[in-house]
Formats: sequence, C-alpha cells, structure tokens
Amino acid sequence: MADHIRYDVLTQQALRGVVRTVLADAAKKGLPGEHHFYITFDTQAPGVRISERLLAQYPEEMTIILQHQFWDLTVGDHDFEVGLSFGGIPEKLTVPFEAISGFFDPSVQFGLQFEEVTEGEEQRPAPTLTQDKAAGKKPRGVSSARPPTVAATEKPPAPPAVPDPTPDKPIGGGEVVRLDRFRKK
Repeated sequence: MADHIRYDVLTQQALRGVVRTVLADAAKKGLPGEHHFYITFDTQAPGVRISERLLAQYPEEMTIILQHQFWDLTVGDHDFEVGLSFGGIPEKLTVPFEAISGFFDPSVQFGLQFEEVTEGEEQRPAPTLTQDKAAGKKPRGVSSARPPTVAATEKPPAPPAVPDPTPDKPIGGGEVVRLDRFRKK
C-alpha cells in the first residue's frame, strides 16, 4: 500500500479529462472560432490503432492537427477516434487518452504536457498548465522542441513557438505552483 497520495497521477488524470471534454465538445458542435488542436501521442501505446503505413512512418510518436479536414470525431470514456487524410489517403485513428503526451491549442496559447507515470515510480511534479491570451506571447506547458510531425489540414499551419520548458511564472502574471515545493525533502 502506498504511503502517500499520488497527486501527480491524479493531476494527469484530471487534465486528460480536460482534453476529453474539449474533444467531446468539438465532436458535438465543431471547432469554435479559430480553435484547432495539436495532439501528440505515443504510437506504440496500448490501444492506439493506426495503419501499418503510418506506424512505419511514425514508429514512436505522432502529432496530428485537428483543424480543417477531419471527420467522424467520436469521443469515448477512454479514447477518441477521428478520420484524417495523410498524403491524400484517408485514415481512421483511435487514440487512448493515456497515450497522449501533448495537447496544444495555438489559437489561445493553451498547452498541456503529460509524462508516463507508473504506480511504482517516485512521484514527479504534475504537468504544467498555462494559458496566455496576449498576442505574441510564447505558450508554456508544452515542451516539445520539435514542430508537429504530421499535419492533416488544408494548408500547413505555422508550427507552435518553442516554449520555455521550465517556467516558474507565466507571462502575464500569476504563478505556476509546482507540487514538488510541498514535498518533504
């Protein structure tokens, strides 16, 4: 039995719930305004279903963009399915929420980053969550230095700006509180 509450696990589960809710709303109502999503996931994670062609091209990680051309977005309790076109070939993908490592909405500079956490591991800091609506500000909370690897849109979007991976204070005020500040040393 664990001798401490796994806040890191609980926080990641709650933030994956945010992604689920946003995708469920998009499935029901479409994408509002200029919203669009970059979703990065582990292609080898249990429950991920992509074609052999895509798996050969993206054997570890893949980023999809839900913007102009996607169809049949359905959201379940544990995963989502979506139709996208890759090089003119339509594909259906199934992605469990547990496989997602990053979620980013560049229209409002909102990003989430997730790390794999197992029960036997030492507790890690919770994923960071930030939002900055001011124009020209770098997004925080998404630390991938690489631009998206797959784009399923009418026109290629500009890649997200490379954020500072260890922010203590978000631009525009407020403070990111890290759980490790409260841990016994």
